[in-house]
Amino acid sequence: MFDVTVPQIYQWIGQYFWPFCRISAFFTIMPILSTQLVPMRIRLGLALAVTLVVAPLVDPVPMVELLSLHSFLIIAQQIMVGLAMGFVLQLLFQIFVVGGQMVAMQNGLGFATLVDPVNGVNVASISQIYLMTVNLLFFALNGHLAVMYLLGSSFEHMPVSTVGLPAQNLLELVRLASWMFTGAVLVALPSIIALLVVNLSFGVISRAAPQMNIIAIGFPFTMVLGLVIIWLGLGNVLPQYEKLSGDAFDYLQEMVR
Repeated sequence: MFDVTVPQIYQWIGQYFWPFCRISAFFTIMPILSTQLVPMRIRLGLALAVTLVVAPLVDPVPMVELLSLHSFLIIAQQIMVGLAMGFVLQLLFQIFVVGGQMVAMQNGLGFATLVDPVNGVNVASISQIYLMTVNLLFFALNGHLAVMYLLGSSFEHMPVSTVGLPAQNLLELVRLASWMFTGAVLVALPSIIALLVVNLSFGVISRAAPQMNIIAIGFPFTMVLGLVIIWLGLGNVLPQYEKLSGDAFDYLQEMVR
């Protein structure tokens, strides 16, 4: 007969339940999977599948009663770690959304909006173009595999315990908002400079030929030329995404360590 004690049963359950809390929280806020287009059952099944693979490789969790205050503290810490990791990736994708809105406002396409399935709000259609491009690049460059690796290695460097993210890492998450806006400006800067040159050219034309109706001619011309500039600038999305995603993954590695 096997001599199984109640603390051992708690440890066996916690060996799968507490990692599931971190993994499910990560998939709840992670880009692409957190959209309304992905059903909740798919996310739950994916979280369970990843937990079944990762949990046997995790170090033994502490023997804590599952309905105790100590257990609820562990659950809260695991959810916070998962949400923090997913939030960093969410900021990475939002860089291109904000950059697309800057470009749209510059070339007069700010009124052309679509419903963003991630946030459920209206965003510029150019932002959706950038977002779809980044989504494809994410899978083409095996970003999903890198994310799974980081999620699994986080249990090695930050095991299941009541000790969660340090306060310094939480402050760094707040500072990442400035990184998001800086990256958005860098994404939109080539198109903004090109459109600024176009507007300056129309200013010179209006001074040279005051009888010409620049508003009637310049607005549609700027809009069409802006679309051409965006089309020509799509080739620069890949190097920008590689640089920004590298920064995001480097920060995730530092966070879990």
